[in-house]
Amino acid sequence: MFREVNGLPVHILVIHAAVVLVPLLALLTVAYGALPRWRPRLDWAVAALAVVTPIVTWVATQSGEALQEVLRSRGYPPDKLQEIHEHSEYGETLLWFTLGLAVVAILLLLTTRGFARTRNLPRWLPLVLTAVAVVLAVFALIYVYLTGDSGAKIVWEGVV
Repeated sequence: MFREVNGLPVHILVIHAAVVLVPLLALLTVAYGALPRWRPRLDWAVAALAVVTPIVTWVATQSGEALQEVLRSRGYPPDKLQEIHEHSEYGETLLWFTLGLAVVAILLLLTTRGFARTRNLPRWLPLVLTAVAVVLAVFALIYVYLTGDSGAKIVWEGVV
């Protein structure tokens, strides 16, 4: 399922979505929490990104593992396989930060929408969720960079 589409590895196709969506989720979630007057404009985008981004990131990691198995079975050089392993470790860490950020984004949306059940929550809760979102967003941005950079080096180092 995660191996290829039309002869191309799925990983190559999906990673571009992850590289765009993870920073968007990070930036819009922080903006949503930090800028209350923008919330009505950002809420739909944050909600959509909180659902889609972890799915895309998960597909990227699964398809990367499938690609790694193909390369291993075809006798790819051990030093390159080690680089790929390090790249996949970054990707796994990115997945967890993305998932955490998505959960915090949804909680932030729920606590700031004024639902009857959330009116009795402490007023500081959105501030705490925003602070947690900032921390998770920073780590997600760091790991999307590390993952993308290590993957690009594997593919392009020495080529151009």
